[in-house]
Parts: sequence; structure tokens; C-alpha cells
Amino acid sequence: MPQRRRKNISELWDPANHCFVCGPSNPGGLRVRFRLEEDDGEEVCRAEFTPGPTHVGYSDMLHGGILYSLLDDVMANWSFLQGQRAHTARCEVRYRDAVPMGVGLKLEGRLLRRRGRMMEMEGKAFRDDSGALVATARAKFMSPAARTTSRQADVSY
Repeated sequence: MPQRRRKNISELWDPANHCFVCGPSNPGGLRVRFRLEEDDGEEVCRAEFTPGPTHVGYSDMLHGGILYSLLDDVMANWSFLQGQRAHTARCEVRYRDAVPMGVGLKLEGRLLRRRGRMMEMEGKAFRDDSGALVATARAKFMSPAARTTSRQADVSY
């Protein structure tokens, strides 16, 4: 009878590896690298992104859907980097200015409040060259109900 080999955590496929925004294994993705930093006693998720020719909508301006995706991910990664899974339940974006191709963005995401499984988050995108705010997002994220899958049960750390 063949023995079943237990996998360690580094051998498991992580679903975030193929994320369009942050997945390192997505060849067509943005590959943004998020990090948590402390800012006046609160955790803030931050990242940078510079749009190139494949990210434009028209007139060499960043496509609004990509900007939305960046904001969504900077908020989602606030919880993901702390070991908490959460999914967007609702999101509203306010676009304040167009972003030309080649102009870098600084992204920030933070928790505003938590209630049960729901987290209210805020995301912001600033121009790197002037610091001007180009878009904001307010979203509600929902943590999934706790459950153990057969895949999780077979992990040795």
C-alpha cells in the first residue's frame, strides 16, 4: 500500500499566487507587492504601482478598472497579510483625477471599523510625483465562516 506523503506549507498551492493584482505566478498580472506598516499606532497596507502601456484605457491614461482593482487589493491585503481571509462584499470608488501612463502611484489601505465578520475598509491612491489624491474607495469586506477543508487538514507545519 503506497504511503501518503504529507506536504509542508511551502509545497502547497496558494490561491493568491494567481491573483491578477498581487499574484507572483500570474504572467499577465500586475504583481504588486503589498506590505504592512505601522502609522501612528495603526496598521496600514501600502504598495506602489506605475502604469505602463498595457494598463491604459484611452489617451494613455490608466484604465479605471485597473485602478479599482489596485484599491480593492490594497484593502484586501490589509487583512490577508495579517493571516485573515476576507472577500469584498461591497465597494464604492470615487475617481478624482486621471492617472497618465508612467506616473507612479502610492496605495494605502486601512481598517475603519470591524463588526462581527464584516470589516469596513478605506483605500486611497496618490500620485507619486505630486502626492495628489487620485482615487478613494470605501468597502465592506466579509470574513468567510470558519471551516476546515481536507486540503487544510493535510498540512504539516
